[in-house]
Amino acid sequence: MKWEFCALVFSLLFASSLKAQGMLPEGSQFPAWELVDHQGQKVSSTDLAGKTYLLWFYPKASTPGCTREGCELRDRFAEFRKLGVEVLGVSFDSPESNARFAAKERFPFRLLSDEQRRLAVAVGAADSPRAFFARRISYLVGPDGRVLKAYGNVNPATHAHEVLIDLERLAAKSDL
Repeated sequence: MKWEFCALVFSLLFASSLKAQGMLPEGSQFPAWELVDHQGQKVSSTDLAGKTYLLWFYPKASTPGCTREGCELRDRFAEFRKLGVEVLGVSFDSPESNARFAAKERFPFRLLSDEQRRLAVAVGAADSPRAFFARRISYLVGPDGRVLKAYGNVNPATHAHEVLIDLERLAAKSDL
């Protein structure tokens, strides 16, 4: 009973922290979006319809925390692919800055530029279009375009592992 109470309190606190940050709750429809990747190609939610994807927002290309998180995702990329999950990074950086970041770190996934901050504001990664940096948050979006999992206050060193554990749990429940 004690553990159930702790779990309930934690889930209420977590849900309220997501709401305070303006993050989308699990089960909600992720907004439609279209951004340009680091190779200058347009990528949209429509392109990803029917697929599960991780959209990880990062503050600034080539900074220590963002590099750590990106490298952790890179190093576990084969595991994401095996589970059929597309990994996409999003920042306010230009496609050119993201291209340098992707090349330097040998990222096998696309980095998207949200220079207008429209998607970031819509999903709680920024409070306004004048924000300097995106919050370090992520969303796992299901094939139906709904939020499977929302991650606030991401730890760059453990995020890839955390998402993979959640993906395994979701696969066991057959939500993927």
